[in-house]
Amino acid sequence: MRVRLHDLLLDAAGRRPDSAALTFKDQTLTYAGLRDRVLDVARGLRGLGVERGDRVAVWLDKRIETVAAIFGTSAAGGVFVPINPVLRQRQVGHVVADCDARVLITTPDRFQLLRDELENLKSVEHVVLVGAVAETPAGARYAVSGWESLATPGTASPDAGGIDADVAAILYTSGSTGRPKGVVLSHRNLIVGAESVSSYLANDADDVILSVLPLSFDAGFSQITTAFAVGAHLVLMNYLLPSEVVKLCARHGVTGLTCVPPLWLQLVEQKWTPEATASLRYFANTGGRMPRTTLDRLRETFPAARPFLMYGLTEAFRSTYLDPSEVDRRPDSIGKAIPNAEILVVRPDGTPCAAGEEGELVHRGALVALGYWNDPERTAERFKPLPAREGALAPELAVWSGDTVVRDEEGFLYFVGRTDEMIKTSGYRVSPTEIEEVAYGTGLVRDAVALGLPDPKLGHLIVLVVSPNEGAEIDEAVLLDRFKQELPIYMLPKRIEVRPELPRSPNGKYDRNLIRQELNS
Repeated sequence: MRVRLHDLLLDAAGRRPDSAALTFKDQTLTYAGLRDRVLDVARGLRGLGVERGDRVAVWLDKRIETVAAIFGTSAAGGVFVPINPVLRQRQVGHVVADCDARVLITTPDRFQLLRDELENLKSVEHVVLVGAVAETPAGARYAVSGWESLATPGTASPDAGGIDADVAAILYTSGSTGRPKGVVLSHRNLIVGAESVSSYLANDADDVILSVLPLSFDAGFSQITTAFAVGAHLVLMNYLLPSEVVKLCARHGVTGLTCVPPLWLQLVEQKWTPEATASLRYFANTGGRMPRTTLDRLRETFPAARPFLMYGLTEAFRSTYLDPSEVDRRPDSIGKAIPNAEILVVRPDGTPCAAGEEGELVHRGALVALGYWNDPERTAERFKPLPAREGALAPELAVWSGDTVVRDEEGFLYFVGRTDEMIKTSGYRVSPTEIEEVAYGTGLVRDAVALGLPDPKLGHLIVLVVSPNEGAEIDEAVLLDRFKQELPIYMLPKRIEVRPELPRSPNGKYDRNLIRQELNS
């Protein structure tokens, strides 16, 4: 019975001990080898004093030790907090302080960058370094030790006990305003999510899954859990160049690849060799709507692969997916609820919307997170009771996404926009996604973000920020003329900004908040 996160690994090791579990560069561990490494780390953490519920922050790039640290924390009874490796010291300091991490696992170089911040991080008692060990600074409140001493083989059981409702992880995600907030996930959330996603992707032990997205991103972490849930082979990569994705797909015979739209826009421009595409069984999109033109090109590039278009929230892991058999008929749909979840479309008063009526997407079921760490106010805003149901003895909390969707007569859902990203202009509500889709459809742009800026007359002034295709230039007059052919007057961008690159968040999504700040400056 899989009760806690690390049970996914222990179960797979019991069934397939000699099968490849995890690869990073030229190093591959079998499931038995990875299990032993994880249990060694768990014993080491227990030796440092980690108790049930203690937080362990992991600030590493992707490598074998990162996965061992995460699953070792679970086996020790702790709560792992993966920190995106591209975050700056101040951001890392906020995360570590906010969750009161007792242990920080990082590299010597990152430790040196964070030393000033660590002076103010009173919760940290131990810093574990993967690599050369630095001396503990004079007067420091924490002790510095090396990974090798943490992961020393032993025989004592590291099991601290626990149940599936215990906190397993805190994933920090950027909000529309303010500092990142920590989404609290239980072991049940992670295990049910792994089983649900792997079931509709039809993952099995023969799959080779390439991990491209950050492990601090829920969709990136899902690549680990879905692989281990079925005993598949996971290949780690730290994304730098899109060409490296092609090489790794060819080298390892990758069968599954999940990315966010900005990454797909880069990958579709690569030269994909027959060796790189031969094994690909499916490709999946999450973290935003994939432009139709990009989807079409990917399907041409991977003719034997099934496309899965997914929608999810960190607060509920995954919520919907579009079955590949429906892509030709309704490529703009985010599909229906994933297995073991129910998706509602409701009005502001909580009553269900009729087909064709816009409403807020609400997710109920076993994947609903426990709330935001140390933030009861925002938790109460997002995690709210469902309207009373017949026979219900107590209110059931669900995730109120803040996303506007519409359901058609057949039950398929369509994303309209985020409540806090919707553009209200000239009395109309405009989805930025619809404007961006037209921009991509022209074939003149590589990246596109539509925003509404405050305007005293219109309410919002529509601004479109774009970047050109490689080696090309954008003629704004030509682009605007294409918009006039596709959109009504009130939806036309009043201002077009052309930039070489558009900033992205640590998870690879377009950083809309930063773009908005730059436009307002």
